[in-house]
Amino acid sequence: MDKTSRRGRVQALLREGVVIPAHPLALTAERKFDERRQRALTRYYCAAGVGGVAVGVHTTQFEIRDPAIGLLKPVLELAAEVLGRHEVDTGRPLVRVAGACGPTPQALAEATLARELGYDAALLNLGALAKTSNEEMIEHCTRVAEALPLFGFYLQPAIGGRVLDYGFWRRFLEIGEVVAIKVAPFDRYKTLDVARALADSGRSGEVALYTGNDDAIVADLMADADFGGGKRVRILGGLLGQWATWTARAVEMLEEIKACRHARDGRALAILTLGQQLTDANAALFDARNNFAGCIAGINESLRRQGLLAGNWCLNPSQGLSPGQAQEIDRVWAIYPQLRDDAFVAANLDAWLR
Repeated sequence: MDKTSRRGRVQALLREGVVIPAHPLALTAERKFDERRQRALTRYYCAAGVGGVAVGVHTTQFEIRDPAIGLLKPVLELAAEVLGRHEVDTGRPLVRVAGACGPTPQALAEATLARELGYDAALLNLGALAKTSNEEMIEHCTRVAEALPLFGFYLQPAIGGRVLDYGFWRRFLEIGEVVAIKVAPFDRYKTLDVARALADSGRSGEVALYTGNDDAIVADLMADADFGGGKRVRILGGLLGQWATWTARAVEMLEEIKACRHARDGRALAILTLGQQLTDANAALFDARNNFAGCIAGINESLRRQGLLAGNWCLNPSQGLSPGQAQEIDRVWAIYPQLRDDAFVAANLDAWLR
């Protein structure tokens, strides 16, 4: 299969929605690389029916990159060998994702190595760029994308990631070589930042959104994020450490969720979608992007707009809406009228104010 046709099949597979386990590292009791069990793990994933495998990622242990350990290339090579043999035997392509991390020279070298070994995308960890601007991060991502298509990655800060705001993801999605994004901040607000950026980018039909939120797998996969005006985004599959175990059941579960999505009775999906919308609205009212600094003023502002309060003031004059918060409230106010009880308040306000 030539590179162009393979890329098309890989993108179609990602858009279909598949299980991609984050591949662990098999070691002996002496903490040496256990090639036999590593190969067995990859075969297990293939037999379980996964749509791909991610190697050289957090679950594989970042220490494989240590020159004294020197396991990055051997681990990538072994997985590619097993995946390639399975593809030949079955005629079914599997998405090969390789982790890439560190400063630009390191990430670029890792992505180049992965390309040479037959990988399809680089899962790009931006944890090493903790103190850089959005502009600098976009330049970094653009450089790495020259070597291999990108699988964006929002890694939770608790395990080495950094906060990546809506503005970053909106710019990231302007990089043509982005094929997918793994959302794993373990945070509803931050997850919706990525979903909204994808919806606003106009690329939701080509860039696949995948959950990495091990704490919210089913909720992520069940509910669409509907931002109004036809801007609707769905998390299609998962690239997860949780799915490195119990993998056959994970494949079955994803198929069950897909069947539920396509069922005629959409009440469960509608309620879950409503939940996504409420989280997005709550992010604006509670000022999630500013660590909730304007949450009291945000609630007061909502009540002011309905006529229940005269203003959004707080006892402490230093407490008020954060910069940009009013605009965020304007946004959710406009696109989620179904969340509000304006008619009920308007019908009763005069009586309540007597």
